[in-house]
Amino acid sequence: MQPNPFEALRGKLADRSAAVGVIGLGYVGLPLAVACARQGFPTLGFDIDPTKIEAIAAGRSYIGAVSSAELARLTGAGTLSATGAYDRLAPCDVIVICVPTPLSKQRDPDLSYVEDTAREIAARLRPGQLVVLESTTYPGTTREVLKPILEAGGLVSGRDVFVGFSPEREDPGNTAFETVTIPKVVAGDGAEASELVQAFYGAVVKEVVPVSSPDVAEAVKITENVFRAVNIALVNELKLIYDAMGIDVWEVIEAAKTKPFGYMPFYPGPGLGGHCIPIDPFYLTWRSREFEVPTRFIELAGEINTAMPNHVVEVLARALDARRQTALSTARILVIGLAYKKNVADVRESPTFKLMTLLERRGAEVAFHDPHVEAIPPTREHAEFAGRRSVALTSEAAAGYDAVLIATDHDAVDYAALAAAPLVVDTRNVMARRGLDLTNVVKA
Repeated sequence: MQPNPFEALRGKLADRSAAVGVIGLGYVGLPLAVACARQGFPTLGFDIDPTKIEAIAAGRSYIGAVSSAELARLTGAGTLSATGAYDRLAPCDVIVICVPTPLSKQRDPDLSYVEDTAREIAARLRPGQLVVLESTTYPGTTREVLKPILEAGGLVSGRDVFVGFSPEREDPGNTAFETVTIPKVVAGDGAEASELVQAFYGAVVKEVVPVSSPDVAEAVKITENVFRAVNIALVNELKLIYDAMGIDVWEVIEAAKTKPFGYMPFYPGPGLGGHCIPIDPFYLTWRSREFEVPTRFIELAGEINTAMPNHVVEVLARALDARRQTALSTARILVIGLAYKKNVADVRESPTFKLMTLLERRGAEVAFHDPHVEAIPPTREHAEFAGRRSVALTSEAAAGYDAVLIATDHDAVDYAALAAAPLVVDTRNVMARRGLDLTNVVKA
């Protein structure tokens, strides 16, 4: 008699003999794979990038959330390994998909990575496997996209195989939380899949938050990121209003956040970056069209945030003219910070790329300094910058530029050296926060 797929997998999860496969070893997948291996699950990571496979085999971490020492310990013990061969998916009892979900040039969802990965899994699918999608997407993706691809070979979700969704909640650079301490929202396609998803993640993280369906779990992640995008847009718009009134928005926020209830501080900046906030709201607005529900509030927030790099460049151009009698078309500009947020090397969707593009289109000569990014990696949208290297930052170097533009406020930057620059345009208020000389600073 053939063993019941559900009972067999539940038993393997209980004694942690279930083999786990994690597809996509980036900022989400690698920390998850390490967390699984740490809890005793034999874990195999999959990635199409051979440099990541080589780094893991050597015990060398390329992500700040994972230490090389722990990676080396787990690989040395044989608990964790990595491969680019999808044929090794078959023995995996749990398969977690952590691949990118970008936007097309028309700002429509691009699920090609999810679909291609699902087809690779489907070609090797067997009874008794649990497949979980973690990639951020619109409500309905697990049910309408992933599940049909997996079932195309004849296996049925909820009977032969089990399907679920659990949104990633990684926050690169945030040392207060890690994968295992962030509550994990989980859902399965049916009661048995839900039980298995809870059992798997319950063995890996400290708190599991079950919801009724994958659609709800997908909506949770979208809601979290729309919330941030809309509030950042609001404070960006307030910055423009208060600037026109001669009021420092940073001082306003510092005072407002002393209220112990009813207020949460968000901060303006040069634009949005990272994989989630600039992208996820557009997944929801795209999906809502099918239901003929307008998303005016969300789309307006997107317009405001997308326009911020243009505002920053205009502030820089006006400051150069007023303070230096220099045209932007002939200026040498040093941009501080390529990564999209402080203290990380993550350049995904960084607004610095847009800033550099706008500046160079207007004739400026542009260099960048980032203590976390030695050279610009290849990107889909900004291939022209690939290989450009970070320049050294000294007082002498700063003095040689017509202006310095602070886009990302890394802690490791020598901001005192910027006192020698003839003009500093600060989008993060870092010069004031550090109590440095503001005579050459313009806030943007």
